[in-house]
Amino acid sequence: MTSLFFYTIIGLMIFGFILDQLLDYLNTKGWKLEIPPLLKEVYPVEKYQKTILYEKANYRFGLVQSSLSVVGMLAFLILGGFGWVDALVQQFTASVILRALLFFGILALVSDLIATPFSVWDTFVIEQKFGFNTTTVKTFILDKLKGLLLMALIGGGLLSLIVYIYTVTGNWFWVFVWGSVSGFSIFMAMFYSDLIVPLFNKQTPLEHGPLRDAIEAFADKVGFKIKNIYVIDGSKRSNKANAYFTGLGSRKRIVLYDTLIKEHSIEELVAVLAHEVGHYKHRHTLKGIISGLLQAGLMFYILSLFIEKDSQIALAISQAIAGNQLDTPASFHLGIIAFSVLYSPVSMITGLVSNWFSRKHEYEADKFAAENYGAEHLQNALIKLSANNLSNLNPHPWYVFVHYSHPPLVKRLEALGKLK
Repeated sequence: MTSLFFYTIIGLMIFGFILDQLLDYLNTKGWKLEIPPLLKEVYPVEKYQKTILYEKANYRFGLVQSSLSVVGMLAFLILGGFGWVDALVQQFTASVILRALLFFGILALVSDLIATPFSVWDTFVIEQKFGFNTTTVKTFILDKLKGLLLMALIGGGLLSLIVYIYTVTGNWFWVFVWGSVSGFSIFMAMFYSDLIVPLFNKQTPLEHGPLRDAIEAFADKVGFKIKNIYVIDGSKRSNKANAYFTGLGSRKRIVLYDTLIKEHSIEELVAVLAHEVGHYKHRHTLKGIISGLLQAGLMFYILSLFIEKDSQIALAISQAIAGNQLDTPASFHLGIIAFSVLYSPVSMITGLVSNWFSRKHEYEADKFAAENYGAEHLQNALIKLSANNLSNLNPHPWYVFVHYSHPPLVKRLEALGKLK
């Protein structure tokens, strides 16, 4: 059984890599195409040419990074790297919780050290070359340190809780963990902007003036009560623009990137905000949270079947992830690593379903904005956003199906055109 799990894990890793590379390759077919007819009169040719160069640079970089990553992971697995780290942490403590913390802490630190050079190249070479990067070396380093600290505090805290629940409960382990993680997820959905975002970005209330007046007038028109309209200093790291809706109930807020305000007219900004209000009116945020919680429940239930105490399956999985080492005892943390790979077919299916619903929600939010403010303003905003962010105008349909949480620009413009 151990060998079966071992080769299944290897097979899934290789299959996932090949599938990603095939989709990425199919997506390169769009480089040979011209600007879509719908955009020929309104999309800057120089921006489109720059987009192709940006896509090529990211494709080559992604190919090198993912190839090295999968080769390194396979070598680490086959040579028994996970088993070696497991044996190392066993020498320091007999506590199941501390072993898990040390095990994942070592892996996370090593993984981050390996990933950092790629992150540096992506930020200071590719993004810099195409005029996006505004991150300083100081900000980059501070972001890294803050990220590691948050991972240690929040990730370590959640991991400790999960392992503790595992040690004191029986077959209902997954229910208690699901409830705990769900509670934490809802808490973060409500307070993320207050607790986490300020560690990285400055958020300031949108000043009174023509823009805020226009937003509040629209909100009153559609019966949307909003007091929390914030501007975030996205330009601190990138020239790319965005806007998002976050929070629940009285904690809801709309956040605009300063780069978005800089590049768009008041009408376009209100149209973008109308789109975000559309998400709220259609309860997309709530639906997304419920969907995420249900997926988490399924994941924890299946996980419980793989790490059941005194189970031959749990023992075989631990030995498989330790590099087919038959002398490795069953452990919670080795089971988690194996499960993360073995669960990938299920997560791919749930991801496809989630992306389909997400694209559907984007169309619904676009329709709300068009019907309540005007399709033309939103179309102009979307075109400008795409041009400024160098978004791919000709993504391959299969790539969109698997990876896109938002419909491609042309599809959104076509849908909006029918609402005029």
